[in-house]
Amino acid sequence: MTKRVDDESGTADALRFLERFAVIMSDSGYPRMAARVLAALLIADDGRRTAAELADMLQVGPSAVSGAVKYLMRVGMVTRERDPGERRDHYRVDQTAWYKAAASSDEVFRRFEEGARDGVEVFGTDTPAGARMDETRRFFAFLRREVPQLLHKWNEVNAQPAEQSGDPDRAVR
Repeated sequence: MTKRVDDESGTADALRFLERFAVIMSDSGYPRMAARVLAALLIADDGRRTAAELADMLQVGPSAVSGAVKYLMRVGMVTRERDPGERRDHYRVDQTAWYKAAASSDEVFRRFEEGARDGVEVFGTDTPAGARMDETRRFFAFLRREVPQLLHKWNEVNAQPAEQSGDPDRAVR
């Protein structure tokens, strides 16, 4: 049975998980504080927290939270919202952020593919450098073809009820 993590719980297990997940994200290139804030939002039952709640949970100052949420909003992982009649902003995980990040990667892949193609033209495929550039070009061309198909498949799987998705991790526990 999975434990429920309430916004106010701050259980030791939940906080340890938060820090472990933040390390994974920071090892993958996210700034450390942004990774901690995103992890704190991900484990909130409703996927949102105020800046004060984040600062309290993470035991950091308001400026650290402010910088982290600005970064997360800029990269599209978090949105800011305010309930009617409230004075405080809430920050929410954008549930489609991972999808959007993958979908927008085509431009990055295209640039690497074109850059590698330029390298092939300079070095030729009969040199070690040219062969590496050609493999790089082919790899990014492959990603440009395959990622859109994977995203389409994800949309199909994600739209299905958990028991029909074929994903054992998605089954209700």
